[in-house]
Amino acid sequence: MGATINFYNSFKETIGDGTIDLDTHTFKLMLTTSSYTPSAAHTSTSDVTNEVANAYGYTTGGETLANVAWSQTDGTATFDADNVIWTASGGSITARYAVLYDSNGDDLVAYILLDETPADVTVTTGNTLTVAWNGSGIFTLA
Repeated sequence: MGATINFYNSFKETIGDGTIDLDTHTFKLMLTTSSYTPSAAHTSTSDVTNEVANAYGYTTGGETLANVAWSQTDGTATFDADNVIWTASGGSITARYAVLYDSNGDDLVAYILLDETPADVTVTTGNTLTVAWNGSGIFTLA
């Protein structure tokens, strides 16, 4: 996926003031429909509307990121985790955006348009929707 990650404005402050701890907090990725209109001004999950329904292999609140790592090498800090995968079961999962957030306080980090056309992404029973992070991490600070 060649999608671009778009940071919410509040994320820049919450990592700076320690509200979000990239080392110890739990992060989740939720899916939304095309009815959600992302805004850089959104701050918490209560601002995110039209989450994908709790059905067909998707659970409300999204998927917890596994193997989250915050590391630094030669002056570049990297935030990374395993790719996130949903398998449709008994019906289709249809989404337009993925929203990354810190579930310790419901603080938003970033959103991703899943298909830059833009168009909905639909996976049918037995197929997977995978958010594959960039090989150099979800994001880096250099």
